[in-house]
Amino acid sequence: MSDRLLGIQDLSVSFATPEGPARAVDRVSFALNRGETLGVVGESGCGKSVTSLSILGLIPSPPGMIDSGRILFEDRNLLELSPEDLRRIRGRDISMIFQEPMTSLNPVLPIGRQVAEPLRVHRGLSNAQAMAQAVEWLKRVKIPAAHRRIDDYPHQLSGGMRQRVMIAMAMVCRPKLLIADEPTTALDVTIQAQILSLMVGLKEEMGMSLLLITHNLGVVAQMASRVAVMYAGQVVEEASVADLFDRPFHPYTQGLLRSMPRLEERSAGRARRLTEIPGIVPAITETLIGCKFTARCPHAFDRCREKAPGLFGIRPGQQARCWLKEFPERRRADA
Repeated sequence: MSDRLLGIQDLSVSFATPEGPARAVDRVSFALNRGETLGVVGESGCGKSVTSLSILGLIPSPPGMIDSGRILFEDRNLLELSPEDLRRIRGRDISMIFQEPMTSLNPVLPIGRQVAEPLRVHRGLSNAQAMAQAVEWLKRVKIPAAHRRIDDYPHQLSGGMRQRVMIAMAMVCRPKLLIADEPTTALDVTIQAQILSLMVGLKEEMGMSLLLITHNLGVVAQMASRVAVMYAGQVVEEASVADLFDRPFHPYTQGLLRSMPRLEERSAGRARRLTEIPGIVPAITETLIGCKFTARCPHAFDRCREKAPGLFGIRPGQQARCWLKEFPERRRADA
């Protein structure tokens, strides 16, 4: 059996707009091994969520369209499966925790029924059996008085509790791959820590792989072993967590890290202003020539404006989409 569980190869996704096709994901490639956690980071609008939704066939069509590429799960191309075959995988072998649980949970169904549904659909359990397991899973995600809360509706729960219900729904069939799309964005810091700790514990217990979509580099440092940095629909750098934080290569990755507050500097009396990345992510309707980060890059030179770079190997296990690999003398020392 191969160690590789998921492989995304040259995936491109576009959406029809009045201005013409808009490319949201542009030739994205990365892989995820069994039992591994891969963090996918970047600003809003970089294509992280569209990439994750493509894995499960959840891109609305129209207006969305997968233009090219392959999504290999256990060596099966998910893009070639029939809708029925994909439904058998979705929720059983691959599950997803969505960014906002209030819009993902059904507001007119009790949470117990929603947690039990994957067990009835994928495991063939009776209603009574599925509800009994739903109670056990609500206990495992630390919902108090779970045997009473199964009849509650989503609006009766706090944001943190709703996210715990989403985790129970995603885990109940013991999937091989869990996709977590900004799972703690709408939660306060204390609840975020509890949710992340819960996810890590369940992942280790079940031996599953985790694809973590986030813009929070602190969460990535805590949970992931490898990181893929996305910008304007492309992977611009991929590395181990240690290499990314210690030796980031791409100017965008460096900008993200410089914008992070560092408590150790403040405690040592070396507090500094955070350095922002000027400008914004280009709109997906823009037609760009050359590197997509050129307008915001402190190192940009003529080559960057003329031709788009490919992914260059930086060191073993690290690659970056930047012409500075070929022209290192162009890197400004003060940037």
